Amino acid sequence: MSAPLFDTRQVRRAFSRSAASYDAVAQLQRLAEARLFESLDYLDDPALGRAPPRRVLDLGCGTGHASALLQRRWPKAEILSLDLALPMLRQARAAAQPASRWLPNPFARAPMQVCADARQLPLADGSVDVIFSNLCLQWVDDLGAVLNGFRRALKPQGMLLFSTFGPETLWELRDAFAQADAAPHVSPFVDTAGIGDALVNAGFFQPVVDRDEETTCYPDMAALMRELRALGATNALASRRPTLTGRGRFAAASAAYDVHRMDAGLPATWEIISAMAWAPEPGAPIREHGADLVAVPVSRIPIRRRS
Repeated sequence: MSAPLFDTRQVRRAFSRSAASYDAVAQLQRLAEARLFESLDYLDDPALGRAPPRRVLDLGCGTGHASALLQRRWPKAEILSLDLALPMLRQARAAAQPASRWLPNPFARAPMQVCADARQLPLADGSVDVIFSNLCLQWVDDLGAVLNGFRRALKPQGMLLFSTFGPETLWELRDAFAQADAAPHVSPFVDTAGIGDALVNAGFFQPVVDRDEETTCYPDMAALMRELRALGATNALASRRPTLTGRGRFAAASAAYDVHRMDAGLPATWEIISAMAWAPEPGAPIREHGADLVAVPVSRIPIRRRS
């Protein structure tokens, strides 16, 4: 078994610390979220004749912004807000409280919050109509294994919709640190082909993968690092340097980054990959470790009686 890519405890700690600051700096996350919501319009197309979803999972919900929009879109649905960091869920719960706690709306339905790991979904097989995940899956080691878990939890013909970062993300920061420090500082990311292959290998059908690129600018590298910290997007690689980056290495990386300076400041590239796919019909095999595992309901197993 290969060594883990990420330190999950560090991921949880980083996002726990950033719960209060996250919303103030999450403009890029909101942009990616809005693009995913455009794809959700497909589910509401009357020509498809699909019933509204009854249970929707917002995986990696953070402070619950998307969960609230999902509940507004489908007010009768049960929205499950799942996140690894408990302080994020507490922030989401506080944001979902009515304006006056003395006059609550008895008819309002709030998302149900679940503190859990995306790698081990605490959900029954075939229990979810839609899995929605915005900029979360870049923090998992084995995308294929997580997609297998998604497929298990989805109902037949259920919808999977997610976004994640691609390999061009923060390439300027990666290159700058590479010139000052041998230790890794920026996570590796799966490209569009890898995501498409992982979806097919997990048994999803009709996958659609899109790619967008955004650039944000900062007065200096320190400003970018502060924003990443406020988002919880700090270095959580298991192979990261166990000590703080020293002033000398940070100054060398800053000087290397400054080569890319534009009139608007230092650019940071973000490659955002969005994917949509559908869970297959019942009885289709689930692929795990290169093998097909077929689940057949007991009611469909013929019983031969001996005379």
